[in-house]
Parts: sequence; structure tokens; C-alpha cells
Amino acid sequence: MNLALFDLDHTLIPFDSGMAWTRFLTARGVLPPEAPEAYLTCCHRYVAGTLDIRAMHRVTVAPLAVFPRAQIEAWSGAFETAMAAEMTTQVPREMQALVARHRDAGDLCAVVTATTRFIAEPFARLFGIPQVLATEAEWRDDFLTGEIDGEPCHREHKLGRVLAWLPRPGGLRAFDKSWFYSDAASDLPLLQAVSHPVAVRPEPALREHALRAGWPVLDQGP
Repeated sequence: MNLALFDLDHTLIPFDSGMAWTRFLTARGVLPPEAPEAYLTCCHRYVAGTLDIRAMHRVTVAPLAVFPRAQIEAWSGAFETAMAAEMTTQVPREMQALVARHRDAGDLCAVVTATTRFIAEPFARLFGIPQVLATEAEWRDDFLTGEIDGEPCHREHKLGRVLAWLPRPGGLRAFDKSWFYSDAASDLPLLQAVSHPVAVRPEPALREHALRAGWPVLDQGP
């Protein structure tokens, strides 16, 4: 049996899922009109290294702490419906076909992302990927606290989450082949652990590493 793992933002989808979620809620009046611009500013700070992932999580999740879990789950379902229309125009056909090939081959597939679960799951379902390893939001009495539950699914913790989730003893070595598709150098711990690492529209640092290591680089367009 083989294993296929996929990062979400800028890998499976060529955009930021958190921004898509923020715009979705802003259009419905849940968030204020300035929310997308504020989110973008935080993204720039995150990329620059002046904002860590826990602070980035708070930006996305804390404004929703006044709403019960049932309401957020309802928005997540409506978000999935809205994103289904975007998939046909924004997501490269090559990426959709790639995922389909892994599924059709019977490979065990999972999305492995730093994105919060209730944002990531709609995209995984749209790709037909049943398993999602994601950053878990902390809930208390059915309300979000704005914090992360445990460690974020990020950097070395992605590899740890995958190893803890795998259904077979022996970890990644139990599979004949294992792929991980990602755009980010922060995913190097997991990329280096699989037998078939693939850089997808990679950021400069990952592109340089991939070319030096002889890894495949996918630069497909829509």
C-alpha cells in the first residue's frame, strides 16, 4: 500500500484558505469590512517571521469566540458550498487529476496542514480526501477560546502528527511508497521523511532545496 500526503494552502489550492474563509464571513456580515485587509497584514508579518502561528491562529479564530460550535459548523458547511464553485476556476486541473490518480490507485490519502480544521475540512472533502491532519482549535463549553489545542500542525509537528496517525506499525517505512506534496520550506521535516517528496509551486527556499536534492517540482497553472 502507498501513502499520499498533501499540504493545503498554495499546494492543493493556489490561494490562502484563511483569506477565503475571512472573505466568506465578511461577505455575510459576520466579520467587519476591514477584516480581509487586517488578515493580509498579519499574513505578511507571519511570512516575515514577526508573527508566530499561534498569533496567526488567534487572528482567524478569536473573532468567532462569541458564536457556538453549531453556528461555526453551519458556516463551515456553507463555506464548502461556496468553495465548490471556486474549485473549477481557481484550482489547477492537474492538481485535481493528481489527487484523483492517488485515490484511484487505492493510496491512503490525507491533507496535512497548519490550517485550522474547520477551514481545512471543506477543501479536503471537495478533493475527495477523507483524512485531515490539521491544527486543532481549542474549544471550551462549545465555544472557541482563540487558542490552539496542543501543538500546531506545523513544521516538525506535521511529521509527528503523521507518525501518530498512521495505522500501521513501522511508520512511513511500512508503505511501499510515500509522497508529500508541499510549497513551503517549513515542511522540510515531513518532505525529507517520505520516499517521494514533491515541491508544488514552491517558495524560493524550497525550490532551491528541491533542485539541489533532485526532487520533482510542479509548477502547473490553472
